[in-house]
Amino acid sequence: MPGYYHLKKNAGNYHFNLKADNHEVILTSESYTTKQAAQNGIASCQRNSPSDDRYVRLVSKADQPYFVLKAGNGEIIGNSQMYASSAGRDNGIASCKTNGPTSKIVDEA
Repeated sequence: MPGYYHLKKNAGNYHFNLKADNHEVILTSESYTTKQAAQNGIASCQRNSPSDDRYVRLVSKADQPYFVLKAGNGEIIGNSQMYASSAGRDNGIASCKTNGPTSKIVDEA
């Protein structure tokens, strides 16, 4: 079963999470000022998530691996959680590649 996008509105801004079928968050978007902009962000994630070259693998100051997904124009679409290991981060990227193209959206905005 594929994952899904969870679109929400908080404090006047919109954002989405890409979630796996077990409801774990894979990727969290940036904040958007309009619902349409957030929906465009989801569409960008759907298009860009299958491409390995769109992922930037990083390590935080606390030495925790994480990743960001970027669009073709270099803009950040979303960030992952912090992982305990590089292998965990790589599994997160693989999950994002698998679940990102889904068309399922749970709209609570």
